[in-house]
This record gives sequence, structure tokens and C-alpha cells, in this order.
Amino acid sequence: METSADRLATAAAQGRADEVRALLAAGVPPNARNRQGRSPIQVMMMGSTRVAELLLCHGAEPNCADPTTLTRPVHDAARDGFLDTLVVLHRAGARLDVRDAWGRLPVDLAEERGHRAVAGYLHAAAGGTEGGSHALTEVAEGSADSPDLKND
Repeated sequence: METSADRLATAAAQGRADEVRALLAAGVPPNARNRQGRSPIQVMMMGSTRVAELLLCHGAEPNCADPTTLTRPVHDAARDGFLDTLVVLHRAGARLDVRDAWGRLPVDLAEERGHRAVAGYLHAAAGGTEGGSHALTEVAEGSADSPDLKND
């Protein structure tokens, strides 16, 4: 029998925001671990900002690390090129300066995969671009109007 934690993780992984909302409203904890020991925010569909926002608004921990790889949701969003999701995570307190088990920062993963917009946002957030915080604002504001798609 599937537990409520498994149902929430599955709904998050499949980007089913209405189901995520209903499960959270029914009292399923946003950081509940599924059978594999992963929280909903760790397995969520990275392109679904609605799911990310729901989980975070209900108290999901944006900095939870996989115990084996030390990857966090920001690593996944950066690696896969989901700028909108990365912005949502960052605004909710996700740290961008944490390394995975191989010593890579989220910006390293974005650059390895050629996700220029994501890498630009991460550099701006770290103060590592000529545009500084102004560039960060422009990137973040530009992404807010775009659909839940990868931003390369």
C-alpha cells in the first residue's frame, strides 16, 4: 500500500500541482520521505514552478541534500536548465554556494550543460558578473514572465 509520503512524492515528480495541493491541505508533511528516503522537493518535476512554490509555501526545505550525492534541488534545476524553478528555490532560501559530492556548484553544472541563462543567473547571484545585482534582477524578472520551460 502506498503511503501518503509516497503519494506526495509521486505527484510532485509528475508535476501534478492540484494533487500536491490537495495532499498538503490534507496534512501530508511537505518534507515527508518516500520509500526511497527522498523528499517531494528532491524528486519534483523541475520544470513545474507551481509544484515548487506549493511545497516551499508549505514548509519544504529548499536546501535538503541527497545523503549520497550531496546534490540539492538547486543542483538539479541548474543541471537540467530550469531557470524559473531555480529562481523560485533561490527566493525561498536555497543556497547556491553548496557543492555536491564531486565538488561541483550549481553554476558548474549549468555551464557543463551549456545552460547560459541559468549560469548567468547564478553568476549574478554570486556577484560574479559585471552587471552585479542589476543583472540578477533582470534575469529573475525576465524568467518570471516565461512559461515553465527550460531556459537555455
